[in-house]
Amino acid sequence: MSDNWLIVIPEDPYWRPERAAADRAAAALAGMLCEQGRRGLEARWHDTVEVVHCFANLERVACPRCGADLCGESRLGEAITERSEEGFATLDVTVPCCAADISLNDLVYDWPMGFARFRIEVLDPDRAWLTDGELTGIAEALGHPVRQILAHL
Repeated sequence: MSDNWLIVIPEDPYWRPERAAADRAAAALAGMLCEQGRRGLEARWHDTVEVVHCFANLERVACPRCGADLCGESRLGEAITERSEEGFATLDVTVPCCAADISLNDLVYDWPMGFARFRIEVLDPDRAWLTDGELTGIAEALGHPVRQILAHL
């Protein structure tokens, strides 16, 4: 059996909220879900930045500067592995397509992915993407801009 996760993370991978702000944001997200869709709703903090992957939903990774497809690029995978082993102290990489220095967080992931030290996640939310207005509501409750990831495992 497969699972779907709706995950909301801060735009800044290194930012983490205080407990009260996280509770407000989790409550805001809960209000956007039906009762059954709130199963497993949880705010989680991490000591270091972690990859927040969309797993089976990932179709493409592209350079935000030149638009080149980076999916088959082994150097990018190696850079992610190196950064991970270092606890993602930096997310900066030089992309092979146009030699631009870019944050891994700023690559164009289709479907979205990201990096974070904090997340709010819910298992099988019984809905698809949050609307821009809903994301704004969560961001206001959290006190920081957010992005969403739909993961399929």
